[in-house]
Amino acid sequence: MGINLSKVLLLVTFGLFVNFAELRAQKLSPGPQVLSFFSDADDTEQPYGVYLPKNYDPNKKYPLVMMLHGAGSNHRLALRRVFGKSNAEGETDAEATREFPQWDDVDFIVASPYARGTAGYQGIPEEDVYDVLDDVKRRFNIDENKIYLTGLSMGGGGTLWIGLTRPDIWAAIAAVCPAPPAGTFDLAANALNFPVHFFHGDADPVVPVAGTQKWVAHLQDIGVEVSYKEFVDVKHDSWVSAYDNEFIFEWFGHAERNPYPDRVKFVSKKYKYNKAFWVQFDKINLGTLADIDAKLIKVNTAEIITKNLNAFTLNLKGHPKFKGGQVFNVKIDGSNVTATTDSSVSFAKNGNVWAVASKNETAAGLTKRKGAEGPIFDAFSSRHVYVYGTADNPSAEELKRRMDIANQAAAWSHYRGPFLGRVMFFPRIMSDKEVRPSDLESCNLVLFGTKESNALIAKYADKLPVHLNPADKLHGLFYVFPMEKRYVAVSSGLPWWTGAVDQGFPFVPVMHRKLAEYKDLLFFKESADKIVADEYFTENWKLTEEAKKKLSGSGAISITQ
Repeated sequence: MGINLSKVLLLVTFGLFVNFAELRAQKLSPGPQVLSFFSDADDTEQPYGVYLPKNYDPNKKYPLVMMLHGAGSNHRLALRRVFGKSNAEGETDAEATREFPQWDDVDFIVASPYARGTAGYQGIPEEDVYDVLDDVKRRFNIDENKIYLTGLSMGGGGTLWIGLTRPDIWAAIAAVCPAPPAGTFDLAANALNFPVHFFHGDADPVVPVAGTQKWVAHLQDIGVEVSYKEFVDVKHDSWVSAYDNEFIFEWFGHAERNPYPDRVKFVSKKYKYNKAFWVQFDKINLGTLADIDAKLIKVNTAEIITKNLNAFTLNLKGHPKFKGGQVFNVKIDGSNVTATTDSSVSFAKNGNVWAVASKNETAAGLTKRKGAEGPIFDAFSSRHVYVYGTADNPSAEELKRRMDIANQAAAWSHYRGPFLGRVMFFPRIMSDKEVRPSDLESCNLVLFGTKESNALIAKYADKLPVHLNPADKLHGLFYVFPMEKRYVAVSSGLPWWTGAVDQGFPFVPVMHRKLAEYKDLLFFKESADKIVADEYFTENWKLTEEAKKKLSGSGAISITQ
């Protein structure tokens, strides 16, 4: 019998490839450990804790628990806490961070994001949570219908915020002594399709228990499945009792996400959070809480009630109560509309009349939409760079002053003492002449100065809506504006944190905490607490007449719109 040399070589090559692939395959030990992902926000490796069951089988789908740590804590401590492992008697957090104790095995994968340290769970830390979720799903075999979210204190607040802004990800959420960010309570209705568990100590001096009691009562009133455990005489360490004996895994184990619920109740103020299950918001009334209550009552028949919503899409493919290619009947705010579709159907309101709309319909010109809606904080919530101006050939002293302002703005890692530590976020600072084409393509730009001093402000000057008189020394102008698939945030005159009062939970430095309070445009005199105008742009990114009046009255602003 003759030998086919080419086949032999192919088999040998294939065998070497398989052996090489096996050698390269990632083999992680079971138990607690630390992994990392590469963050596009500042080009850094960011750590997160992970727990793998003892007999992890890559061919089996596993439930996943995402655990969010509290202020002054980290990913390693969070991984201990969720398994009910508190510090030993007299042990400090620093000492407890150094090693993982033994604990009973659970048939769950657990991930605990570092999320930049003590920085809340909005903006970059929120992006980190989703990056960790994506990294875990890439590495391991995760059951998409058994993903759970929990956290304590600051992380309990993050649990409510993240769980309610994107409610179609989670099978259940559990918040321990939560300190949620402003606006979270408005989103309570989004918990309709998963159970919620609260834990709190009745003697908590840091996060008053009354806040959680209000949440529980409200969720009960609107028909959400909610459980609550209040611990008697317990202060701000209720997580010790909440996570004792690995209770949370037992509770989560009974919950499974239904990816195709018959009813979706969803509210949102932002296009950034525009989707829940088979419902997507396409056009909301600016500055209001858009609301939809959508029910599939039988096959291809729906009843929908809306508020502050002008366009939406139903993505129905895969739903057991939808059959493609047949007539779809829907009653929207009392009016009957019919359509035929294989997967999704869009509706738009003209006046008070709803009708089927093309998914390709888009408003002409610049409009507020996902990724281009503001407010100012949105420019700082993903990859961005800080750019000071050199276009007017400043003196060495003036150049240093400009560099100092940019460096102060970018100093997220400002040291706040041994408890709060640093926010581990490291954006780049550069002059206008150092900005590269890749920066223009990939980064939001935080631009300091005026069109006379900063070459990038000058580059976009005819497209930007307002400019500060370069001779003015009394005012600060700060606004966000969409530009070529990204944001520019312009800070002219006095920087936005001038005279800022340090209030609220100190999860981030004061100059960054203020960012979340501002609308699309801020104009002040002498101090940020002496506001002349604090305004949103219109749906088409125009200044309102009232805003124009306030700005022009100062004599320091030129309006280009």
